Amino acid sequence: MNKPKPFQVVPTDNYSVYLYYDNGEIRLYDCTWILNQGGVFTRIHNIESFKRLCTLMNGTLAWDISERRDPYNCIDVCPDTVYDESVRTGKDPLQRLA
Repeated sequence: MNKPKPFQVVPTDNYSVYLYYDNGEIRLYDCTWILNQGGVFTRIHNIESFKRLCTLMNGTLAWDISERRDPYNCIDVCPDTVYDESVRTGKDPLQRLA
């Protein structure tokens, strides 16, 4: 069975990301595990960088560490992992902006 595809992300102030999927779901993915990772992940340990670089690339949640939308120079997370480890939420963070 094909999993839904994400089309928008909204990073939060606590290292989580809301993902909007093409089936109408809004899911919340906890990214705090990144804080325990070294190497390239240190680029997004700062919350401002985490939020600013958060995007969709390669069909999944990613961080555009090159800041050039280069799909080969980014941190991306397996789309199955993001979907399976995220939780469905009824909260739409964009509603408060409307």
